[in-house]
Amino acid sequence: MDRRGFLKVSLGTGLAATAITTVAGCGGSGGGSSGGGDEVTLRYAWWGNSIRQQNYTKALKQFSTANPSITIEPEFADYTAFQERMTTQIAARDVPDIFWIASPQVLTYHKSKLYRKLDDIPTLKWDDYSKEDLETFKLDGQLNTLPFGIFTPVIRYNETVAKADGVTVPAEGPGWTWDSLAELLVAYSKNNPGKRKGTPYAPDHDLTFEAWLRQRGEQLWTQDGQVGFTVDGLGSWLDWWEKLRKAGGALSLSEQEGMGPDWAQVGKKVLVNFGNSNHIIDDAKMFPQEKFRLRAAPIAAGAPAGHKYLYFPRMAIYQRIDDGNLEAAGKVLDYNVNSADMLKTVRLTMGAPTNPKVAEQAAAFASPDEKEMLAIVAKERAAERKPRYEAPPGSSTWRTTMARICEEIALGKTAVPAGAKKLVDEIGAGIKRAA
Repeated sequence: MDRRGFLKVSLGTGLAATAITTVAGCGGSGGGSSGGGDEVTLRYAWWGNSIRQQNYTKALKQFSTANPSITIEPEFADYTAFQERMTTQIAARDVPDIFWIASPQVLTYHKSKLYRKLDDIPTLKWDDYSKEDLETFKLDGQLNTLPFGIFTPVIRYNETVAKADGVTVPAEGPGWTWDSLAELLVAYSKNNPGKRKGTPYAPDHDLTFEAWLRQRGEQLWTQDGQVGFTVDGLGSWLDWWEKLRKAGGALSLSEQEGMGPDWAQVGKKVLVNFGNSNHIIDDAKMFPQEKFRLRAAPIAAGAPAGHKYLYFPRMAIYQRIDDGNLEAAGKVLDYNVNSADMLKTVRLTMGAPTNPKVAEQAAAFASPDEKEMLAIVAKERAAERKPRYEAPPGSSTWRTTMARICEEIALGKTAVPAGAKKLVDEIGAGIKRAA
């Protein structure tokens, strides 16, 4: 089977997890000693846009300059291509020594024993983290991946436009609810000088959807790897968006040119956007004459204690890394999470630092947009939080499926109740196939 055929089958049937399980225990990574005493060469794989590629490449070179015995070979791709390449590399027994983990694959790789444990590596320090932090980082009680950033769900609004149009976005508190937000977006869309709409149509945004669920006592995923939300829970979210769209509070699909609109295009058409806390850093640069602010997700009436949550991007060391390279790999991870020096180069596009001391240090050199992000994450981090669980094997395409069904609802091809049931059933079937 050729590469494209393998990917097609693996994504559709869960073969990827089987292939990973088969080969993860065989062979080593493509890294290894460069042949001279203590000299080490490590492969480091990550994803992003071209700016992130340039920044991380520069930072890794700075690390090697400070640690001349360690050479880092960068392997970069955009998010989708990164996942495809990882699937191919796993099947070929050619896994990078250090790699970022796409969120849909965290538990798939864990189940396949792709990660090397991290808490016994002397060059990777954990002193700055609380016991609660470390427990939050673990997968099934194992400290085998390293969160290196924190995202939270937010509403981002254009403060410059809001002031010019005489609009006040409520502060977080009793008046900041989903209903009050919808009323604001509809009212604004009906009467503003720039003929903007309230928001893009974005019911497929995963982090705010998860916030909605947790405020209603549901979860995105359960601890035992199943769908954690009901058809009614999903339906209530889709219905909120349908009412907003039909009332004119959100862009139509034609106005935003389909699902997943380009922010560079729709940013001039809306007052607010639903997103991740870190998105402000890159997105605000597209409109340099305007100032953007963040609000935590609105709160539903009767939301249970502990509904707040943090999302972590993670990285790992390949379980079959050469033993002689392990301490060097630990130094690289330590530089990624425990050094403010790296952040001065790569900036904060991957979220607030997980290391509390580094987060404090970052505030000294952060840009105004980065400081806005750091402040809201610090507030969310201090809140009471119930456990959150990663996406189970077989669920990797759930966001694509959700976008498709949301589009069908907006086009009138599917009603909300039928669309909600269809999505829950399709996600559940994927998880069952991968079991």
